[in-house]
Amino acid sequence: MERDIRLLERLKRPKDRVDVVLDTDTYNEIDDQYALAYLLQSGDKLNVKAIYAAPFDNHKSKGPADGMEKSYNEIKNILKLMGREELTDITYKGSGKYLPDESTPVLSDAAMDLAERAMTYSCDQPLYVIAVGAVTNIASALLLNPDIEDRIVLIWLGGHALDWPDNREFNLYQDVAGARVVFGRPIAMVHLPCKGVVSAFTVSGPELEYYLRGKNQLCDYLTDVTEREAAACGARMGWTRPIWDVTAVAWLLSDEFMRDRIEHAPMPEYDDRYSRLTDSHLYRYVYYINRDRLLEDLIQKLTKPSA
Repeated sequence: MERDIRLLERLKRPKDRVDVVLDTDTYNEIDDQYALAYLLQSGDKLNVKAIYAAPFDNHKSKGPADGMEKSYNEIKNILKLMGREELTDITYKGSGKYLPDESTPVLSDAAMDLAERAMTYSCDQPLYVIAVGAVTNIASALLLNPDIEDRIVLIWLGGHALDWPDNREFNLYQDVAGARVVFGRPIAMVHLPCKGVVSAFTVSGPELEYYLRGKNQLCDYLTDVTEREAAACGARMGWTRPIWDVTAVAWLLSDEFMRDRIEHAPMPEYDDRYSRLTDSHLYRYVYYINRDRLLEDLIQKLTKPSA
């Protein structure tokens, strides 16, 4: 009971400025770039302590190691566009492969940094870990040093809504073992599901051209890569593209952007479904995104001078 009370305290949205790390498969899609930039432009509330490159494996990579390397380079590209190259010193390469099982960590600079860095925090003053890719680095850190369980709050975007017909989502199915590690431990966790919830957070071509085009070098880059991605995906008249990774950063900023509730944490299974449990630890589940309010804040921050 006492542990649950402490966990619920950590699951409250912080009121003061907090320390965060971002774990991102930045080259995988176009939304990670928006999320990274949004995080850096929210310095009044979020103090970035480290950035981790996460693995991914799809048509943009030759495998998870190549995906991680490309993500690492894309992080540096965004930092350069924003004039924040000094943050390269706290940008770490992550795993080159996924967890082989639920008890064996994958060593990487990112996992070892988190396993060590989180020990300087406490239950009352935790480190906030924003993860928008496969959770390999986070799960590995937990396996390397279980003592960080009570010292972090994990905000993870992955899986689908609890009532979605299946749970085959990219961030999740790449490393189900890693997901089971983080869902299976009584850590403070905020869960932002993709289809059925954060898939509502999209941006359209006309919005990009009107609000971002010509505002600064970063905005032009984001507009270009989003429009290219849309074209590659067969964009038609009135197209929109999801930029859902932004929502994981936004959870820390304001309760105006989304609605959530306390649930018993489910367990991702290897057959693309959740096991719904009634005796597991509690976690926070996001079920609604205020798309227009969040997009307004994102645009205002992307178009202002770098923090």
